[in-house]
Amino acid sequence: MRMGFSLPSAAREPRHIPPRGTCDRTPRGYKVLAMSEQEHTTHGYSADKEALLKRLRRIEGQVRGVSRMVDEDNYCIDVLTQISAVNAALHKVSLALVQDHIGHCVVDAAARSAETGDATIVADKVEETAVAIGRLLR
Repeated sequence: MRMGFSLPSAAREPRHIPPRGTCDRTPRGYKVLAMSEQEHTTHGYSADKEALLKRLRRIEGQVRGVSRMVDEDNYCIDVLTQISAVNAALHKVSLALVQDHIGHCVVDAAARSAETGDATIVADKVEETAVAIGRLLR
């Protein structure tokens, strides 16, 4: 009898990852972007990229610490407390990324929408943002 856990079939199957700048993720899959949408190459977090990476490295260290605690048979509640701290740190990073996305990407889409008169540009970004927030809340 084999002990351990098995990944869900979705996690074992390779995901299709589209070439950068050519597709956009939607709730129903990927769609090809119009050329004006492909011109958007900077991201809202670009200005704070180093601070973001520093926070993520700190979180990575916390996760290694949790693993070490389990390896050393630490008390369950202490391990759970550290896992809670990791989750809180990840939520803070997520919130910062959502704020940057709205403040940069959605605002940029609104400006492009005003320039071109195409209201679907901003509607697509708002839907994309809502789906991402929904994934965070699960």
